[in-house]
Amino acid sequence: MGTLKVNLLAVAVVGMALAGCQSSRMDPVSTAPAPLQPAPSGSVSQSQLPPPGGTNQFPTAPTTGNATPAPQGNTQVAALPPENAPDLTASSVAGVWNASMGGQSCKIATPQTKFGQGYRAGPLRCPGELANLSSWAVSGKQLTLYDAAGGTVAKLYSSGQSKFDGQTSGGQNVSLSR
Repeated sequence: MGTLKVNLLAVAVVGMALAGCQSSRMDPVSTAPAPLQPAPSGSVSQSQLPPPGGTNQFPTAPTTGNATPAPQGNTQVAALPPENAPDLTASSVAGVWNASMGGQSCKIATPQTKFGQGYRAGPLRCPGELANLSSWAVSGKQLTLYDAAGGTVAKLYSSGQSKFDGQTSGGQNVSLSR
């Protein structure tokens, strides 16, 4: 009967151990969150929105043949390169140029050193607007000279072998040649 007492005692210990694991602290959460309310539903309508600002902000194009002709002069010639002007590359512009503006001359160095909107430029004793030159860039047929703030000093186009013609932003004719 001694082993029976030991077995009963072992069963009692195991039962008590299992009873201790059954505390209410270990019960899974039985409360589920409340269901969400469905989003309101309605009908979708379609209509034309008014233009921004309420009314058309653009004026009506003129329909009469009384268009004002473009002003004539050198300003129009310098702003647009001739159709036969060649496309430019940085290597075709790089070097030292003799600049002529308003009867005065100077030299302009145009190395291919990256700077500002294109490449560094150096005016050598240039008068007027050309004295402010600090960079240059090419775009298509156009050579543009810039000041230190990035403003345009002059726009030129190739007018022949090693020659550029154009105007400063102030309207003076300027030529570069080698």
